[in-house]
Amino acid sequence: MCYHGTKPYLCAKFRRSMGSKSMKSLLVAVFSLFLLGFSTNVFSQEKPAEPKKTEEEFNPTKAILNHVQDAYEFHFFSTDNFEAAIYLPVILYSPQKGFSVFSSKRFGPEHDKTYDGYRMEGENKIVPVDPNAKVYDLSLTRNVIQTFIALALFCWLMINIAKKYKKGEGVVSAPKGAQNFMEPIIVFIREEVAKVNLGNRWERYMPYLLTVFFFILINALFGLIPGAANVAGNIAFTLILGLISLVVILASTTPHFWKHIVWPPDVPFLVKVILVPVELFGLFVIKPGALIIRLFANMVAGHIVILAFISLIFIFGAMSHVAGWGFSPFSVVFVVFDYFIEILVAFIQAFIFTALTAIFIGQGFEGSDHDVPTNDHAFL
Repeated sequence: MCYHGTKPYLCAKFRRSMGSKSMKSLLVAVFSLFLLGFSTNVFSQEKPAEPKKTEEEFNPTKAILNHVQDAYEFHFFSTDNFEAAIYLPVILYSPQKGFSVFSSKRFGPEHDKTYDGYRMEGENKIVPVDPNAKVYDLSLTRNVIQTFIALALFCWLMINIAKKYKKGEGVVSAPKGAQNFMEPIIVFIREEVAKVNLGNRWERYMPYLLTVFFFILINALFGLIPGAANVAGNIAFTLILGLISLVVILASTTPHFWKHIVWPPDVPFLVKVILVPVELFGLFVIKPGALIIRLFANMVAGHIVILAFISLIFIFGAMSHVAGWGFSPFSVVFVVFDYFIEILVAFIQAFIFTALTAIFIGQGFEGSDHDVPTNDHAFL
């Protein structure tokens, strides 16, 4: 405000200063209202978007473990409105309530994973709702079903081939079809596994060696089908095969073998004290353990590698859609390449299990008539 007697230029300067302050105040007020409105709009947009977070993020570890483990259904793929799966029967026995038989679909996505007093814990374990109750799971899981399918296919294939040989096909004429594929493998197991390691007793063990080889091979190849179970990579499967081989090994031993195991001749007493437990441990633990762990680890590792390459697509896609689509061709190439490697691994692991079994059996009668050459050893 200019008073009388104030110089004109000071009064004008004062008016300009007041006008500038008023303009600044107005701009601050407008900018504050703009920010307030912008923040309100952002909040109103983010708040309704919260329910979208209910969509479960891709967990590669969970996806891989669910594939290599056993399950109560064959799951192929799923969408928002469709679940492509074959649900298997659940068979439970509880001393408190008896048998319960129902479809595993009762534990599916549309249900709350609780049915008839039982609930699904995690992905592959059924437990009673009552913590004091006991339950025995006798369900036909996908590993069990696929093992039966592989066994049926194996029996059907071998019986048909045997019938053709009885008719003279492949004996007086060239083998055809499945015979043409199976005969070189059978001859290879006979010449390079059975005769080499079992000597003149090879014919006695050929049925078992061929059964082990083809049963492992069929299950390993089945496991490469998308949605199928990885039976050959299941520790229960390899454990049973290893224990059966152990029984065959022990049944093939001779007194000469046990004499060298329990009390090795021409060995100092103090060395025997150390050597005998080591030999017994090797016979009952290391030999079957080598069969069990080798097959299990190799078959599981191959599936994990394949699933890891597939999971990379979703991992990159979660970061950026462009990165996900861009990495997809590389992932598919790696998966296809690894699939061919896994086919080769299936044959190799079946051969190694069979060869080691033959070697361990041969060691059971080592030093006996096994070392005596016979006319059967035409390949020597």
